[in-house]
Amino acid sequence: MRKWKMLLLICLQGSFLPFAFSQEKWDLRRCVDYALANNISVKQTDIQSRLAAVDYKQNKWSQYPNVDFSTSTGLGFGRSIDPNTNTYISETAMLLSQNFGLSAGVTVFNWHRIRNNIMATRFAADAGNMDVAKVKNDIALNVATFYLQILLARQQVNIAKVQMAQTREQIGFARKKVDAGASPELDVLTLEGQYATDSSNYISAVATADQNLLDLKAVLNFDPGAAFDIAEPPVEQIPLEPLLDLQPENVFREGVSNMPAQKANALRIQAQEYNVKAAKGAFYPTISVGAGLNTQFGMSNKYALPQLTGRDVPTGTYWKNGTDTIPVVSPGYILQSQTRSFSKLWDGWGTLINDNFRQNIGVSISVPINNGGQARFNQQRAKLNLENAKLTRDQSDLTLKTEIYKAYNSASAALEKWNATKASVSLTQRTYDFASKRFELGLLNSFDLITSQNNLTRAKLDQAAAQFDYVFKMKVLEFYKGQGIKL
Repeated sequence: MRKWKMLLLICLQGSFLPFAFSQEKWDLRRCVDYALANNISVKQTDIQSRLAAVDYKQNKWSQYPNVDFSTSTGLGFGRSIDPNTNTYISETAMLLSQNFGLSAGVTVFNWHRIRNNIMATRFAADAGNMDVAKVKNDIALNVATFYLQILLARQQVNIAKVQMAQTREQIGFARKKVDAGASPELDVLTLEGQYATDSSNYISAVATADQNLLDLKAVLNFDPGAAFDIAEPPVEQIPLEPLLDLQPENVFREGVSNMPAQKANALRIQAQEYNVKAAKGAFYPTISVGAGLNTQFGMSNKYALPQLTGRDVPTGTYWKNGTDTIPVVSPGYILQSQTRSFSKLWDGWGTLINDNFRQNIGVSISVPINNGGQARFNQQRAKLNLENAKLTRDQSDLTLKTEIYKAYNSASAALEKWNATKASVSLTQRTYDFASKRFELGLLNSFDLITSQNNLTRAKLDQAAAQFDYVFKMKVLEFYKGQGIKL
C-alpha cells in the first residue's frame, strides 16, 4: 500500500513539475514596472501632463505671425452692382463673383505678455511631469507594501508548517510511549488536538498569503485568474541604510530637493510668478503690424451691344464754316441687351484678377483705457494664485516633514521591537528545547510541552512581523529621501 502511495505522489509531483518551471516569478522591479504601465491613475495623470505640454506649445506658437487665406465664389441674382463698372445691372441679370484674400498680422510688442505666458505654461508643463513622477512613486510604494505583506505571510506559512511537523513528530513519539505503557493515552489525544489547531493555523496562513497575492494583482491591474507569483528574496538580504544615516532633518532636506511633489510645488510657484508679470502687461499698449493682398473677379451674364438706327443725333455742339454754323451730329444707336452663356462668364478672368489686385500694410496700436476692470481683476487673480501656490508649498513641506519624523520614530520603535523579539525567540527556543527533552524523558506532560511550543511559535511570528515592519518603515524613510523603493 505504501508503494502505491509513493508512486501516486511521484506522479502528482511530475504532473506539476512543468508548470512549476514554466511559471516565472516576478521581482519587485518587474511588479512596479507593470503597475506603472497599466495603472489608470498614471495614465490619467500623464494625459493631464500632456495637455499642459500642449498649452506650452500653443503659447510658443502665439509669438509667430498669423497668416490667413480666404476665397469665395458665388452667383448673385437680381439688381446688384457690377464690380468692374461699378454700375447697377439689370434686375434679371446673374452676376458671377469671386474673391481672393491673403492677410498676415503679428504682435510686435505687448510688454512681454506673450513671453511671460510662454514661460508660465512651460513651468506648468514641467510641474505636470512632476505630478506623473509623484503618482508613479506613490504606486511603487503601494506595490512594495503589498509585496512585503506577501513575503511576511509566506514566512508565517513556513513557521506554521514547521510547527505542524514538530507536533506530528511529538505525536509519533508520544504514541510509542503510550504503546510501551510509559505515558497515558491523554498525551496523544492532547497532541492530536494541538495538531488539529496547527493545521487550522496553517490553512489560515495560506489563505492570508493567497489573499495578499490577489491584492497585489489588483494593484497591478493584473488578471486575477492568470498564473502569477513573486520572487521571495530573503528578508536578511534586503539592503537597508543604517538608521543613524537617516536622521529626520537630513532626510527632509534631501526630500525637499528630490521628491516630485516638492519639485512640482516649486515649479507652480514659478509659473504663477510669470502669470503675474503677464497680467501686468495687460495695462500697457499693444503694437501690431498687419498686411494683406486682395483681388476679385466679377462678370454678369447680361451685357449691352450698340446697334445703329440710321438717324443722326445732334450732339449739341456746333462748328463754324465761314459764316455758316453747322451742328455736330453723331450716328444714332440703341443698346440691345445680350446674354452670355455660363461658360462665357469666365472670359477675361486672368485680366480682371490682375487689374483688381491690391495690397495693404498698416500698424495698429491698442491702448487699454477701460475694459470693465478686466486687466485689474486678472492681475489680482494672478497675485492670489501665486499666494495660494506658496501656501500649498508650505503646507506640503510641513506635511512631508511631519511624515518623515513619524517614519523615523516608527522605524526606531520597529528596530527596538525587532531586537526584543529576537531575544524572545532565543529564550523561548531554549525553553522549548529543554521542555522537549524533559517530555522525551517522561518528566513533562504534553500540555506543558504544547504551551512551550506555542510560546515559541508566537515568538517566531512576532519576530517575523517585527522584522518586516522594520524593513518596510526603513524603506519608507529611504523613499522620503527621493531614492524610490528597492528590495
